[in-house]
Amino acid sequence: MLNSDLKKETLARLKAADQEYQTIAADVMAGATKLYEKRQATAKYTILACEQYVNTLANSPKEFDKSVSEFKVEYDNFTNEVQQINTEADKAAKVSGSITGAGTVAGVGFAAFGPTAALAMATTFGTASTGTAISALSGAAVTNAALAWLGGGALATGGGGMAAGNALLALAGPVGWAIGGTALLGSAFLLGHNNAEIAKKATEETAKIKEKTATLKAAREEIAKLLALTQKHVEGVDAGLNFLKTKAPKNYQHFSTEQKLELTTLINNIRSLSQLLNKKLS
Repeated sequence: MLNSDLKKETLARLKAADQEYQTIAADVMAGATKLYEKRQATAKYTILACEQYVNTLANSPKEFDKSVSEFKVEYDNFTNEVQQINTEADKAAKVSGSITGAGTVAGVGFAAFGPTAALAMATTFGTASTGTAISALSGAAVTNAALAWLGGGALATGGGGMAAGNALLALAGPVGWAIGGTALLGSAFLLGHNNAEIAKKATEETAKIKEKTATLKAAREEIAKLLALTQKHVEGVDAGLNFLKTKAPKNYQHFSTEQKLELTTLINNIRSLSQLLNKKLS
């Protein structure tokens, strides 16, 4: 096969792989956002509802009080993390000058990037993904160009440069893993190297993007499971509280066997929610 034909074919594969990655990344972003919003809304409501019921129940078992207290600790941890992420997001936005402008260059994943998405990705994946996102980039020239793009342009042209790019990429987490391939498709590398070199580089980037795509597909499934499990336990808490408020006496010592079993189920659902609230994907 002629080098020119090989170049076209490998670049076409890279483009297709990049497009698939961006589609999956957008799905992950959407799923993480739903999970974040579910955690934020239901946790606050559930904590309040449980605390209110504890205050109305005389002689409540220590196990119930302990479970509610542990859940409140997890909720406080979640709230504190959100506040810290908000602070970092504000810093990144100020340095870069424009998150929207950065997203236009970087692709579908970054186009959807904003404060809520930053919170969603960070609370779903944690900060451990930051190092992976940076180390997955290939080639100093490509890396520098990608980070400058994300930062709103080179410092010489008034943009935030690589520092801002690093900040945004860190907040974006795993949706930034394949930015090396995206940068290659629009970089000066295509003009400064021969067809064989370009084909080799495109093939290498395609393999990396496909590997990361497989990782994100698994993450998409895990997020969906977490969302469903969270919803299941929230519904369990709601049902348990509703039953006890309407059917059980105000004093635990007067509970029937059925009512005690219902409270035990409620405690188990609260414990499960406590474990799920701050659960991160690896």
